[in-house]
Amino acid sequence: MEESRAQEPSGNQEDGQESLNTESANDAPLRVNRTRTGIHAKPTPSPEADLNDPTLYFNRELSHLQFNIRVLEQALDTSHPLANRLMFLLIFSSNLDEFFEIRVAGLKHQLMLGREDTGADGLTPRKVLAEISRIAHDQVDRQYRILNESLIPALEEQRIRFIRRNQWTQAQRAWVLDYFEEEIMPVISPIGLDPSHPFPRLVNKSLNFIVELEGTDAFGREGGLAILPAPRSLPRLIRLPQELAGEGYTDYLFLSSMMHAHAQEVFPGMQVRGCYQFRLTRNADLSVDPEEVSDLASALRGELLARRYGDGVRLEVAENCPDDLAAFLLKQFELEPQDLYRVHGPVNLARMMAMLDDVERPDLYYRPFTPGLPKNLKPDSSLFDIIRQGDVLLHHPFQSFTPIEDLMREAARDPSVLAIKQTLYRTGAESPIVSALVEAARNGKEVTVVIELRARFDEADNLALASRLQEAGAIVIYGVMAYKTHAKMMHIVRRESGELRYYVHLGTGNYHSKTAKLYTDYSLLTANETLCEDVHMVFQQLSGMGKPRNIKTLLHAPFVLHGKLIEMIQRETRLAEKGKRAHLIIKCNSLTEPKLIRALYSASRAGVQCDLIIRGMCCLRPGVPGISENIRVRSIIGRFLEHTRVFYFANGGKPEVWASSADFMERNMFHRVETCFPILDKKLAQRVRKDLETYLVDNCQSWILREDGSYQRNEAGDAAPISAQETLLYAYAAKS
Repeated sequence: MEESRAQEPSGNQEDGQESLNTESANDAPLRVNRTRTGIHAKPTPSPEADLNDPTLYFNRELSHLQFNIRVLEQALDTSHPLANRLMFLLIFSSNLDEFFEIRVAGLKHQLMLGREDTGADGLTPRKVLAEISRIAHDQVDRQYRILNESLIPALEEQRIRFIRRNQWTQAQRAWVLDYFEEEIMPVISPIGLDPSHPFPRLVNKSLNFIVELEGTDAFGREGGLAILPAPRSLPRLIRLPQELAGEGYTDYLFLSSMMHAHAQEVFPGMQVRGCYQFRLTRNADLSVDPEEVSDLASALRGELLARRYGDGVRLEVAENCPDDLAAFLLKQFELEPQDLYRVHGPVNLARMMAMLDDVERPDLYYRPFTPGLPKNLKPDSSLFDIIRQGDVLLHHPFQSFTPIEDLMREAARDPSVLAIKQTLYRTGAESPIVSALVEAARNGKEVTVVIELRARFDEADNLALASRLQEAGAIVIYGVMAYKTHAKMMHIVRRESGELRYYVHLGTGNYHSKTAKLYTDYSLLTANETLCEDVHMVFQQLSGMGKPRNIKTLLHAPFVLHGKLIEMIQRETRLAEKGKRAHLIIKCNSLTEPKLIRALYSASRAGVQCDLIIRGMCCLRPGVPGISENIRVRSIIGRFLEHTRVFYFANGGKPEVWASSADFMERNMFHRVETCFPILDKKLAQRVRKDLETYLVDNCQSWILREDGSYQRNEAGDAAPISAQETLLYAYAAKS
């Protein structure tokens, strides 16, 4: 593992894998986490309850942190294969990085500007940061305990090891020395700290060492401190040659272990008194002022360079780093003591993902499956013919994403297709979708692509795919400056029997082949004239200028989606007030928008049964007597990332089912271009409702949000275990 202990002669233990102090407060059982989302006292309902009362709302940042904790819990769930349990732990690490880079950075920026703005929950940024620090410190410590006490021993039983320096054999030490001299030493750039060598500007999340030196160098300078950055061009995890590994074992070394072992050679003639790894997390949010930008692409290219050197927000150091050195680093990065995280292992666990990509042990992973296809999608048939006969609904990843790619390829090569319009949010420059668009443009078709350059952490990829499409002759539009284009739409114009006909794809997820195998999403392929005409008008609105179009069926943000959703919730409320059965099911990633929450509270008070399936952030407090006792909130965390946004309204016996690209968040409702589309085919709508009901009976991977803000794992007990994802996999995937 990456080193967290000093090299001798300091006498410290090494590698961060030893047993923890048995007297530590951290000896509490690893399961089950019961950290609360909010820090309010329990509200007391009244007949005339104020639905703006801050005690009725959880803080979104703390709720976001709760989702990451539920991901971490999966690392202890033995129903997952071992390698996938490790994967969940590493995803928690990656998620937490982004949480600090964006959410914590935003709160710190508010404080820097002297703003103490509060949300619906009434908590100031200062209070939220304090609570984040408390929870995050506990969970980071717990994360390393899970790794060291549970996962690493389990991996060793499976003959997969991370070899510590004090375990290296003589032959392994010789191999490490050769690797260090041939691969590492030529690219190392140690930086001594003195008046002519100030503290360097370190890249966001890069691995570095702070080194204590003693002695006099060739220029007569007295020893002191030096910074040793790990070369970013080298892998962090190196697999030992099989002849040097234990018999039948797959053994790995960390780059940091090698650097730590040979730090003395980097500073010849000096004595290394201590060597401690650290990592700085910086503010990685991009800031583009629409009033100051004439060329969005050029502005983003500049911002991408700046992202690597934003303000510091978190400092991770080796557990045994001396207090004075930790304080020195905090001062350099202008951070406070609560921003310091001492870790019992490598400072960047996400780098262990390389092992998951390297180990060929199918028995340690989820069993593979082949995504299914609806019966009417026959291999030799034209997709245009099939869609013209009726709507096609696909539920990824249980059903294949390939038909969407096939439709694009068919459109690119079909001489009857005149034009293709497409939105791209997270796709990748080399995706089959982009290749088909390039082919279509080169074949002389009118190809217009709306690319959202500002999709966070995908900006560089989106700039690359924009260039590729422009070179092929496609018209590339960057959407509307003040609004991210988050809608997932494809529009194809085809000449049939002398007339123009439209075909459309609408989805809840991105046009990305890889995530379509990992995220649950719906895809609708339709030739419905009204829906296709609506999509055409949305594209016209994005590429041109003018007042909002008369869109008949589609709901779109930022214009009508928010108001229409509230109307549909209020419709259920009125039915309940008349004594009729009223029910709604909302499945989305996040629920934070206060007006939507208040509408749900009002519905609950009227007697509407509200089932909410919210994977991540949820600011609504369920179970409050007289206010939200008819609201149940569950989160599904499992093999696949739940990503579908689907809304069901009973509507007095005339049920409606909608799918959307939008979550119930302020940004989706007011600051993004989103689409929400009805499932008009009754059989398909019934199928979606059945899917939703499957999630509502899950007792294996569901977590119930309680009134106090904690999440409780839903256990099967004596009942038959039901996993929604496994049930849908069995129902829709191809049968072997």
